[in-house]
Amino acid sequence: MSTETTTEPQCRRALIYHLRDVVKTREAEGVAFRLRVPNLQIAVGEKIALIGESGCGKSTLLDMLVFILQPSDTGAFCFRPDADAEPRDVDAYWKHGMLNELGDLRKRHIGYVMQTGGLLPYLTVHDNMNLCRSVLGLRRDGTVEHLAEELGIAPHLGKLPDSLSTGERQRVAIGRALAHRPSIVIADEPTASLDPYAAEKIMSLFIQLANEFNTTVILASHAWRHVKELGLRRLAHQTQHLEDGKLTETVVSG
Repeated sequence: MSTETTTEPQCRRALIYHLRDVVKTREAEGVAFRLRVPNLQIAVGEKIALIGESGCGKSTLLDMLVFILQPSDTGAFCFRPDADAEPRDVDAYWKHGMLNELGDLRKRHIGYVMQTGGLLPYLTVHDNMNLCRSVLGLRRDGTVEHLAEELGIAPHLGKLPDSLSTGERQRVAIGRALAHRPSIVIADEPTASLDPYAAEKIMSLFIQLANEFNTTVILASHAWRHVKELGLRRLAHQTQHLEDGKLTETVVSG
């Protein structure tokens, strides 16, 4: 990235993400939604929470942060997965159609935990957790077994996902997201389908393991109480209806 860019000094402060004036607009049947991010800075190793009800733009922001969704407009979009490496200009990647390069960044540096787990039903628990490591050609080093032990699913490594409870499947999904030791794990409502006690327990394990691996976490949730108890920094957001209700805008900053 050019030294003339205003985001460069920010990125040198060990920021894994720096977004400035990023906008995503969606329109359908005369109704529009706009997510606006005036300024967002997330440092390496931080644990971040985006709290809000369905429809406020949480998943839209996450999809942009994992390079699945291209912003409609961008002032700056900086991503630096390694503290000692040069920052990547994600906006330039989008503009030049460098989708394979974005996919490679995502594959190597980002883990993702979906609401439903997203496990492959024909792979064992072990092979699901080892999937990203296998794709990246990483050798076996005991990481999968360590995570399984910490998450309380070691006895299930040889089983298929269908034989597990919902909570156990979510633990497997968390293990899979962490197993290749990514720079960042993004979790979209990872405990939404669990009862409050199980959700609290799994969330605590998740953050504990992320701290052990020095992994940055961005977590979308509607349950602020659980997240607050774990000490996550909450991103500020405000949603309002504009233009006689035809446009809903959410502004996120932090």
